Amino acid sequence: MIANRKIVHIDMDAFYASVEQRDFPEYRGNPLVVGGKSDRSVVAAASYEARKFGIRSAMAMKKALQRCPDIIVAQPRMGVYKEVSQQIREIFHQYTDLVEPLSLDEAFLDVTHNKKGIKSASVVAEEIRSKIKERTSLTASAGVSINKFLAKVASDINKPDGLTLIAPDQADAFIAQLPIEKFFGVGKVTAGKMHRLGIKTGADLLQWERENLIAKFGKVGSFYYSIVRNEDDRDVNPNRERHSVGTEDTFLTDLHDRKELQLKLSEIANRVMQRIEKSQFSGTTVTLKVKFANFRQITRSRTLDHCVQNVAEIIKWGNYLFAPVNIPPQGVRLLGLTVSNSQGDGAKGWRQLTLPYFVEDKEENI
Repeated sequence: MIANRKIVHIDMDAFYASVEQRDFPEYRGNPLVVGGKSDRSVVAAASYEARKFGIRSAMAMKKALQRCPDIIVAQPRMGVYKEVSQQIREIFHQYTDLVEPLSLDEAFLDVTHNKKGIKSASVVAEEIRSKIKERTSLTASAGVSINKFLAKVASDINKPDGLTLIAPDQADAFIAQLPIEKFFGVGKVTAGKMHRLGIKTGADLLQWERENLIAKFGKVGSFYYSIVRNEDDRDVNPNRERHSVGTEDTFLTDLHDRKELQLKLSEIANRVMQRIEKSQFSGTTVTLKVKFANFRQITRSRTLDHCVQNVAEIIKWGNYLFAPVNIPPQGVRLLGLTVSNSQGDGAKGWRQLTLPYFVEDKEENI
């Protein structure tokens, strides 16, 4: 482990929803979600008032409206959110150039050797939170620790508008008592599997050997083995590369006709290619995403021996992956296409795969 590192994770509180409540006084104190007003839309963000009704991001808007019929639905204003995000990043760079944005509303900062010469990472984090509030009128939560994993977990402990420090001498004890559901990267399905194996906390996970975890969980088992021992030497990377480009469509009504769905795939492929050209991205893997009316979701992928060249190629492989998919009587709710596995990912070996590989079907509980 790299000694004496000071990592901060800053996470804005209910970012999109908070921006809307800031800009529109009539929204303040009321349950609010950001997203499309169609009952086929999904919640992009939920205010803390809305969360009291059990409403969360990625929930179907129809379900959110059922839980709180009087909820305010605000249309997304991505341009405004990006502008505020830029203001926040300017504050980060007053302290360090080692800033790794994860999204518009969160980032890692390495403040081990910060520009202001402040010895305490907690003081740096508190100053940043104060400046964010002063400049944007928004609150942020922060986690401070010795590595990225602990800093990210810590930032979620005292939300909203809180700061949590996990000091070096507290790290092992903290990770031991941490419920497995709180481990970053452990979703509901994996947590359920771990529970069935008797793994409920970090202390339980610590009893497992690397080989056994790999046997049960695949390559990510090695990550679990290291992280529970606080072995996380990942650098804060200010030049983080884009790993994929994609887009998807949620249809106003469920679609049943295969030809119509293929036309939708062609439209989606054109938008993906536009984004590829705009971002100058190159990738070798085409992934199809299909979500059915009952919210069951599947993905299908094919990795080529070369980078995707044009939109015709995306359409070709999108249709190839869609061909064996059975369309159920209830129809298809969503289609998506993604190009990934860029030349910059260091994934040269993956390009040798010329047969389609399949990802296990996944249920979405939203």
